[in-house]
Amino acid sequence: MLTLISVVVAAIIFEYSNGFHDAANAIATVVSTRVLTPRKAIAMAAFFNLTGALFGGAVASTIGKGLVDTDIVTMTTVLSAVIAAFAWNIATWWLGLPSSSSHALIGGLCGAALAAARGNWSVIKWNAGMWPKVVVPMITSPLAGFIFGGLLMFLLFVALRPFTPHFIHSLFGKLQIFSAAWMAHSHGTNDAQKTMGIITLALFTGTKAGSFDHLPDWLHFLKTPVFALPKWVIGLCAITMAVGTAAGGWRIIRTLGHRMVKLQPVNGFAAETTAALIIQGASYYGIPLSTTHVITTSIMGVGAVKRFGGMRWTVVERIIWAWLFTLPASGLIGYALARAAAAAL
Repeated sequence: MLTLISVVVAAIIFEYSNGFHDAANAIATVVSTRVLTPRKAIAMAAFFNLTGALFGGAVASTIGKGLVDTDIVTMTTVLSAVIAAFAWNIATWWLGLPSSSSHALIGGLCGAALAAARGNWSVIKWNAGMWPKVVVPMITSPLAGFIFGGLLMFLLFVALRPFTPHFIHSLFGKLQIFSAAWMAHSHGTNDAQKTMGIITLALFTGTKAGSFDHLPDWLHFLKTPVFALPKWVIGLCAITMAVGTAAGGWRIIRTLGHRMVKLQPVNGFAAETTAALIIQGASYYGIPLSTTHVITTSIMGVGAVKRFGGMRWTVVERIIWAWLFTLPASGLIGYALARAAAAAL
């Protein structure tokens, strides 16, 4: 029971960190274009992250049972995965790098599961889970963000050529509020689901192991004989992500909104709309996408069309290195934690 409490607490802390770590995903552009003040932007992002988190469950199912063999997963495995993801989140947040909370959690889970299986790589569901739902989207979704963000920006340039800059700025100053809200909502539908999947996996594992057989009646809500998201888990994760988003993530907001490229409201609208479309589609198919990757490359695509030479490619290079290291680094941390826990028991 103590291990379950530790898992839930660690998962909630991770969800909170996910909220403030990824606050920039939804509002960096709307803050940098000065359409909304930082305080108003964060309040809006928190609300729409909450609404998004309450919908769907396909991504949670992928995280909870689609990536590793649940037969070898224990409470300790789940706890090691969450701590590994949280550690990587904090490290990249401190450096101001928009790395992927999703990939940190996936890497931590795979590393911990590999340790539990004593190095047996078959425990990872490569063909049905990792390859089609993590590795391929990790490559294609940033490319899609860059290409479609640039394409939408080009089409807007052509369509808006007859209008004055004042009219364009005024129009997209209003439209960007809606695109930022949609981006926050889509972020909630994908990212909040991941922690829901982890907590449900812990409950499912504990139920299967008989850990809850002797609980008093008032704790029977913990029993999860089949992998299905309990309503209390959905509500808890949704509220936690909203609170975390409300705390803000100013280091990453500065990186995405100011350091890569200077944006106008029309640029912010194009980037947010592109990212929201891609993330919403991925959530429907249960793909635990990196919302950070998508919004970042959408901004890159928009910025490259606006002025290719205006992109600060040294910042972009640092971000790409963070992307590449996230899965293996969090995997190694998860593996080390799980091995250390096994040695201590």
